[in-house]
Amino acid sequence: MEITQQDVEKVAQLARLAVTPAEKDTFAKQLSQILTHVDKLNQYETMGVEPTLTVMGQVNVFREDVIHPSLPSDRALANAPERDADGFVVPKILEER
Repeated sequence: MEITQQDVEKVAQLARLAVTPAEKDTFAKQLSQILTHVDKLNQYETMGVEPTLTVMGQVNVFREDVIHPSLPSDRALANAPERDADGFVVPKILEER
């Protein structure tokens, strides 16, 4: 499948991305190669093939949870640029409606 520079431009516009003409050309070629490869993969029969969850067969790689004491508030907030009795003070970024 061939992706044109116009296709790349449309996708970039939808994603609100600024792309240069050189990038449009590069992305068009790369996306065309990807879709050609996917089309080649679609030629293979995959009905009845179980999905692979992990290649290595690992079941659970999580460590056991270990409870540790928390830091005291004064130590945890020692490097805070500004704080009050409740913790960090951050600038307000949302307006009230």
